[in-house]
Amino acid sequence: MSFYTSLSGLQAAQTDMSTISHNIANVATNGFKKSRSEFTDIMASNFTSDPRRLTGSGAALAQNKQMFGAGSLVTTGSSLDLAIAGDGFFPVKTAAAGGSTIAYTRNGSFGVDPNRYITDTQGSRLQAYAVETDGTVPNNGTLIDVQVPMTSGTARATGAVTLKAALNSGATGTDAEFKRTDPSTYTSATSTTVYDAQGNAQTLTNYFVRKPAEAAADGTELKSSDWTVYSYIGDTAANEGAGTPVSFDAEGNLISGNGEKLVFDGAGDPRTITLDLTGTTAAKQPFAIASRSQDGQALGEFAGITVDSAGVITASYSNGDAVKLGKVALANFVNPTGLRQNGGQYWSATGLSGTATMGGANENGFGKLMSGTIEGSNVDITEELVELIAAQRNFQANAKALDTSSQISQTIFNIRA
Repeated sequence: MSFYTSLSGLQAAQTDMSTISHNIANVATNGFKKSRSEFTDIMASNFTSDPRRLTGSGAALAQNKQMFGAGSLVTTGSSLDLAIAGDGFFPVKTAAAGGSTIAYTRNGSFGVDPNRYITDTQGSRLQAYAVETDGTVPNNGTLIDVQVPMTSGTARATGAVTLKAALNSGATGTDAEFKRTDPSTYTSATSTTVYDAQGNAQTLTNYFVRKPAEAAADGTELKSSDWTVYSYIGDTAANEGAGTPVSFDAEGNLISGNGEKLVFDGAGDPRTITLDLTGTTAAKQPFAIASRSQDGQALGEFAGITVDSAGVITASYSNGDAVKLGKVALANFVNPTGLRQNGGQYWSATGLSGTATMGGANENGFGKLMSGTIEGSNVDITEELVELIAAQRNFQANAKALDTSSQISQTIFNIRA
């Protein structure tokens, strides 16, 4: 029997070394949780056995207990690198034969795949709660795959441009023929970004030309200040190149020419834009634009993505839109050590672990969510190496016991009558 007792000890020590070696091999694996082999002794007895004369029969593996202590937190700066400081797992949808299944992981290294879904490095899709436009989760929140739209909003062509300008009435007037390529034929100019029906940005340039002022009958003061505004989108002139007359009184207040329609007959892109000059003045002052606005809108292009401390995923776009896509879901279990390890830093629920309890970051029973951070392995390399030496010594001791039993047997065989 001592052979089998020593053999069980060898098997136990070998199992212990395999578990420790697996831990060491994953010291740099994000989200990895180490295991610890726990053993129990073997006793062969029945109710008639004298407890004072019982001897053990070796050791057996009781369990490979998973240790869910926190791993080291590493700052990465990537907004989709997520870490849970505390309890909880990220639920992900994994592809499987005949459909998909939900697995659980602590590896929060996520990104956007070619189909614009938020996935981990193995292509499994992060699960999140569907949210309202303000980021709140409706009652009985529904888990969804998070897909990032590449555009946002609706393109709208510019129909009106508002310019509040300060024109310099002290500038020298000119009757020269206007040429936008010749700065001597206009007094000042300004450009405004406008949009076509597809949301494409274009440049509207307004050229202000001051006409020679008319003097009062006694020649002592100006009666008015007259200007002409020429408008172009790219190389296309408004109103077939005819300028818009604008007049100001002697105090520099706008008296005519406001709200003129600018008609652009560009090839394949005819449009009309109203030019609103409300608040524009003409006085002896440096030329300046006090304010400008236009009512067009570009189609927003995807610019970036963020995850806040509550887990709300927000995509930002070039037109200023910020669209809330979902709220990261977290899962927890009554007995996490009962989860089944599937490899790839995935776990699945079992009867020992119980079913998953779903919730969100900072809620009761769930940890804090950190964006731009990833959780590393919880393996302490120094501790594992010491344990490996101890397991090796255990193996050698059991091997020595086996060798001793063999020698005793050989001695018995050599006894001669």
